[in-house]
Order: sequence, then C-alpha cells, then structure tokens
Amino acid sequence: MSSLIVAPFLRWRDYIHPVVAGLISVIVNYGGTFILVFQAAQVAGLSPALTASWVWSISIGVGVTGVLLSWKYRAPIITAWSTPAAAFLVTALASTSYAEAVGAYMVSAAAFLLLGWAGWFERVIRLIPASICAGLLAGILLQFGLKAFGALSIDPVLAGGLILAYIVFKRVCARYAVVGILLLGLFILLVQHRIDLSDVRLQLAVPVFTSPVFTLQSMLNVALPLFLITLTGQYMPGMLVLRNDGFSTSANPIVALTGLGSLLMAPFGSHAFNLAAITAAICTGKEAHEEPGKRWVAGIAAGVFYILVGVFGVTLAAVFMAFPASFITTLAGLALLGTIGSSLASAMADAKTREAALITFLAAAANVNLWGIGGAFWGLVVGLLACAVLNGTWHKRKK
Repeated sequence: MSSLIVAPFLRWRDYIHPVVAGLISVIVNYGGTFILVFQAAQVAGLSPALTASWVWSISIGVGVTGVLLSWKYRAPIITAWSTPAAAFLVTALASTSYAEAVGAYMVSAAAFLLLGWAGWFERVIRLIPASICAGLLAGILLQFGLKAFGALSIDPVLAGGLILAYIVFKRVCARYAVVGILLLGLFILLVQHRIDLSDVRLQLAVPVFTSPVFTLQSMLNVALPLFLITLTGQYMPGMLVLRNDGFSTSANPIVALTGLGSLLMAPFGSHAFNLAAITAAICTGKEAHEEPGKRWVAGIAAGVFYILVGVFGVTLAAVFMAFPASFITTLAGLALLGTIGSSLASAMADAKTREAALITFLAAAANVNLWGIGGAFWGLVVGLLACAVLNGTWHKRKK
C-alpha cells in the first residue's frame, strides 16, 4: 500500500484536477506516440481489422490495469503501451511474420509476469539513491520542457498563447493552470480551424484473435529486445516517477498485473503495456491535486479514457492524432514543469550526492542510445557509477 494518507471521502471539486490530468496524459500518449503503432502495423502489412484489433487490445488492457491498480493501491498508477518497444517494432516487423511476433509478445509478457511474481524488480528499485532517482527523472523530462518552448519558433501564436496563459494562471489561480491551458489551446485550435475531423468515422472495434507461432528466431530477434527495452525504458523510469512523488506502492504487483494483461491481450495484437513514465508524471505531481492522497483519481480517469478509446478502436485514436504536434508538445511540457522543478530541487538537495545526481541528470537529458537501449537506462547506469566512485558506495533510499 502507498504510505500516503488517503482522504476518507472526495468532494466534487476533488475530481476536477485529477480527471483533467488523466485526460491530458491520454491526449499526450495518443497524440504524441501512437503513430508508431500505425507505422509498425503498416510495416507488418496488417489489414485494417488487425490494426483496429491492436488498438483495441492495447487500449483496453492499459485502461483496465490502470483502473485496477489505482483503485486497489489508492495511488495514481498510470499504465501505457511501451513506446520504445513500438519504435523497435517499426523495423522488427519487417522481417518477422505477424504470428511469430504475437508469439514473441506472449513470451516477453510471461517474463514480466514472472519478474513481478518473484519480486526481483522491487529489490533493485530499493537500491537506487533518492537523489539519483530525482536527477534521472529531471533528465528524462527535460526534453519535454524544452520542446514546449521550442514550439515558439514553429507555432508562435499557439505555443506563445499557452505559455503566457500558463504564467498568468499560475499567478492568479495556480490550481487551474493546466485546466486553463487545455481549454484555451482547444479554443485556439477551433478558432484557427486546425482540427480536421472530416475523415473520422465512429466505429466500434472488433478484436481479432491470431494464433501465436513460437520460433527461436522470433524469441531472439523480437521477444528478448522487447523485454529489455520495456524493462529499461518504461518500468524503471515509471517506478522512479512514483517514488519521486512519494508513492511507495510495491513494483511487484504492478509488473505482475501488467505482465498478465499483456499476456492475455497479445493474441489480439497488443505488443506490451506497462507502467507509464512521462505521462505518469502529469498525474503523480501537484498539478493533479495538491493533496497526494487524492491523486489516485487521475489513474482511474486515465484508465476510463483509455477504455473508451479502445471500445471505439481507431476512431478516437484518430481524433487525438488530429491535434497539431505543437499543441501536444507545449501542453505536455507545461504540464510537467512542476515535476521537472521539484525533481531538480530534490536531486540537488543532498550535498554529498549532488554531483552524482547532476551527472545522472545530464546523462539522461543527453538521451544516449546504445545497442537499442534508450537514455533512461544509460543515465541510470552512469549516475550509479558516479555515485559509487564519488561516495565509495551506494546509499539505500529511505523507506
């Protein structure tokens, strides 16, 4: 259970900010990275029916696991599909049949189920110093903050309006800053006629079962990389996001349940879903609610929105993807500013580990990619190495 105190009841006002935070996280996910799923489906030569089934399976799986975990542990546990894994599949599916890929999905999911059931992942998480966690998180999120302001050169009216509005809202009614910029952004897009929904058709998704095929080649070329990429690129930073905002929920049930869900949904096309990292930070920080014990509502809200998208398949996904990229990047960056600031403050708070935390922050922000493994993993490796050399040992985090 989370160590945070949960309020015995919620007033209607307690729902506004968490629900909006959940909605923004879903918009950022579909509008920012879901295009990779469609690209991978195109590379694999999947039919529209199989593509819709992929959307259905991963959206329903993410939604159900997020709702169950958030409700049970009263923490904003946001689940999502593995974005780095989807990027990997854009190339991997070119040389692997779809049935073999489904078999690989199942093997990777079973490995996560075993990892969570055995409790190994939680033991690793507890070894990482708090300042290193904070530095890593700040480094991962930095690019989103930079993109928010970088959008000024691409879309000055929209990005500038959102940034100015965010500052004003923070001055006059800080609690409603994220809600305000979301509504303002949608208003600007409507006035500018920049949301084209003419080709969107309301259509229910129908899951399509695919019999898995298990081959040694697909295990080595798809299952193993899929497992490692998801572990280092999603689960590790995702747990650090939760820990950074004070939620001590064990990693074991999270990894086990999402692994089980991925295993059940794999025959319908789901490549992997897991604990979210970037979009989770939108729901775990103060922007979701001033009181940590009430932020779990954001996890429920996000899960419900995912389920709605899954029911209508590619229809609602297409709606989210119709938003301009500048709107998505600016909205995400501004929503994460508070988390970036608090993470940097936590990383620099302890003078003994400050330099190691700074190294972690810079290494993660550089987003190094070696052997198909992303910057979150290498930032953590470099940071832990620096901490061990500079301080002579690793320091366990306080429980």
